[in-house]
Amino acid sequence: MGIIASKPGKQAQVLLLGLDGSGKTTLLYKLKYNESVVTVPTVGFNVEMLETDRSSPNLTVWDVGGQKRMRPHWRHYYADTAGLVFVVDSWDQKRLDEARRELHRVLRYKSLKEVPLVVFANKQDLPGAVGPDTLSLRLNLERMCEGRAWFIQPCSATTGMGLEEGFRRIVYLMKTPLKQAQEDIKVKMRSKCFSFTAVKQVLPCSR
Repeated sequence: MGIIASKPGKQAQVLLLGLDGSGKTTLLYKLKYNESVVTVPTVGFNVEMLETDRSSPNLTVWDVGGQKRMRPHWRHYYADTAGLVFVVDSWDQKRLDEARRELHRVLRYKSLKEVPLVVFANKQDLPGAVGPDTLSLRLNLERMCEGRAWFIQPCSATTGMGLEEGFRRIVYLMKTPLKQAQEDIKVKMRSKCFSFTAVKQVLPCSR
């Protein structure tokens, strides 16, 4: 996201969650160091600092393990979270229902109410990966959003495609009032001739 001068005191916590094998750690280190690394399932957590532009807070990213035995402990990291990033393996369709259940469980926590969400549709470089439109429906994102700004970002953790864009989006959603973000995204989607379905994916939504 660019190396810039340090901004003491301007930091925001971003929580990076997803099932084991979704590519969270690979994604984080590709973004941080622009290197493809061979990872093992994260036991516990990794923490990395991502620097942003001068007008935005730096991001302290907590990458928490996604194995079943780790998921009950996710809630211990919710306090002070300013942005939520959830990574989904969009190629492994057999686990999409599992990913949906875990994401919904996270979004129901009161401490994360109104916290902006970016879903990374990872592994888009693999043949047969589910696209962001379909993934949004499979995850039932529209129904689950309650006064929450959200965005779904296609990406590849191995090639780096879409990673910086997704984290720029979470920074934007964290610092922009809800109504303004809604209007800005509407204009952007119209200018790019997105379908109405695509527009709904990035707008705050309600039941």
